[in-house]
Amino acid sequence: MTLSITPLQLMDYLGVAVFAVSGVLAAGRKHLDWFGVLVIATVTAIGGGTLRDLLIDRPVFWLTGTGYLWVILVATLATMLVVRVRGIPLRALLIADALGLALFAISGARIAEAAGFGGIIAVILGTMTGVAGGVFRDMLLAEIPLLLRNREIYATAAIAGIVLYLLLQAGGFERATAAYAGMAAIVVIRFAAIFLDLQMPALKLGDSEKGK
Repeated sequence: MTLSITPLQLMDYLGVAVFAVSGVLAAGRKHLDWFGVLVIATVTAIGGGTLRDLLIDRPVFWLTGTGYLWVILVATLATMLVVRVRGIPLRALLIADALGLALFAISGARIAEAAGFGGIIAVILGTMTGVAGGVFRDMLLAEIPLLLRNREIYATAAIAGIVLYLLLQAGGFERATAAYAGMAAIVVIRFAAIFLDLQMPALKLGDSEKGK
């Protein structure tokens, strides 16, 4: 008996693992018990992909096999053990989230393509896949989602990476090469935002107090 995993499944496995880690780190900062941590890790890991699959009437990815749930469980337990040994800084949460964003955004775009969508729909579904899990996590933890934080470069990074992925394919590059380039672009943009404190430019419409 041979175990066959497609590139899309591998990206999903890696994505759920990394997002589960980010969920554990976020829940740990709120001092939740082990069950609460597991719930947050699971919601973070499967939230975006579940929403995507429901929207395009595709079998929900984690219901097609228990492998995804086992990956989440193992990643959660391993991260909890590490956290008990040493403290984890906030930056580790942001790094884990950035990696999950890159994996799931490109995975979501590829799944959209496989379902017959292209262009702007692939960008929307890919971005949704990448950001929704983190949004659900932050909402459950009573935090402002990264997606909505003031001038945070988050969804913008996912969009840029997906657009690059699509453009490279249109330019004749192999799909796998384009996917790696798109993921790398997302990681680089998010890391620049995290480590260099880059922010989106603010839209200034003038002083609302004037003229009153």
